[in-house]
Amino acid sequence: MGTSKKLFGTDGVRGVANVEPVTSETALKLGRAAAHVFKTRAPVAKGHGRHKIVVGKDTRLSGYMMENAISAGILSMGVDVLLIGPLPTPGVAYTTRSLRADAGIVLTASHNPYEDNGIKFFRDDGYKLDDAIEKQIEDLVFSGEIEKIRPTADAIGKAMRIDDALGRYVESVKAAFPKGMTLEGLRVVVDVGNGATYKSTPCVLRELGAKVTVLNDVPDGTNINKECGSTYPDVVCRAVREHGADIGLSHDGDGDRVQLCDEAGNLVDGDDALAITALDWLARGALKKSTLVATVMSNLGLDHAIHQAGGKVVRTQVGDRYVIEKMLQDDLNVGGEQSGHMIFRDFTTTGDGIVSALQVLRIMMDTGKTLSELRQVCTKFPQIVVNVRVKDKPAWDTLPDVMQLVKEVEAKLNGEGRVLLRYSGTEPKARLLIEGPDGDQIKLFADEIAGRIRERIGV
Repeated sequence: MGTSKKLFGTDGVRGVANVEPVTSETALKLGRAAAHVFKTRAPVAKGHGRHKIVVGKDTRLSGYMMENAISAGILSMGVDVLLIGPLPTPGVAYTTRSLRADAGIVLTASHNPYEDNGIKFFRDDGYKLDDAIEKQIEDLVFSGEIEKIRPTADAIGKAMRIDDALGRYVESVKAAFPKGMTLEGLRVVVDVGNGATYKSTPCVLRELGAKVTVLNDVPDGTNINKECGSTYPDVVCRAVREHGADIGLSHDGDGDRVQLCDEAGNLVDGDDALAITALDWLARGALKKSTLVATVMSNLGLDHAIHQAGGKVVRTQVGDRYVIEKMLQDDLNVGGEQSGHMIFRDFTTTGDGIVSALQVLRIMMDTGKTLSELRQVCTKFPQIVVNVRVKDKPAWDTLPDVMQLVKEVEAKLNGEGRVLLRYSGTEPKARLLIEGPDGDQIKLFADEIAGRIRERIGV
């Protein structure tokens, strides 16, 4: 598990499957620690007198190993396990609430390749854990403090498979679409990325009346996110053009995000979708405090569009958990990321790709406008994002030559753009974002700064 005594990153525990910290041994310890923490938080169990934790997963091969290991840990602490099999991350959050469980766990590495896996936790209310609870779990894993807690006989937990979890989730998603409205006549192409949405999203869209063409819906454990899904949006864009569809949707491996494309096969990213939905909600008086939550990665054009309509945008650090934290803190109901993570708290507690897509589809049906027409509400600043693979992640202020170059670029932008440097929380990468009025100019700036980063800490 390394010497850093750190398991949780920005989105749960993540890494190469069967290599620490994503091993069956550590999963078992995490299961034991999580069971103890959640059992202690609610001494009186809900439901039928036994504490229980929902365990779901995406479609990657290592999910079998991790599911068994973490379940064994939970059961060994006298807590029952409710197994729901492959289901999108938001489906796990919903099922946790629906079944009155003490917590939910989903085994997924989101958009990462199949070799990786991860462990995400939800509280009983379907929201992700805060730092304090994560630290409690982490400390118990390393301290061995609960090693002597060993229930015996009928105090050991038991595992049960919940056969109707998919149906429950599908119905909850459809509730995010107006009653009486259908998608009749709409042609939709969906790329489910051989991931956790391979059953749910096509089912939802068909039950709402859409004519659906599905891509990459035959997961085999090793093809999740493989040249498909939301990290390869060209796949669905090309298919929309080939099929003459009205809209395309592509999910990541665990289905908590969506990328869209319009009827011409042009990408409509998370910022576009946030602008379309937030402006609609603002016009209807449904956007709480007239405020949208976005991250520092979102395009400045999003702020301008919302401000011009009388609303405002507040920004958080990157990561949907921070978007949700801000939404809860300020009692706001719409937020999201450029990557396609969007949270509509009126309907769900976490990012949900199909719920997000339905918000855009509802606006299309309401207005009779195409997606290419709707996206014109937001004029974006030229923006470049460069990912640099790095060997380590030193504090930026320990790289003075890099920071000096950033200051020089910011001076040249003269207040009409910005430079953002950060490290990925889930991958060994530095991410550089530059925005400005001149696309050619910011590309030169990006190449120069990225080159300096590669010289200093690149692989």
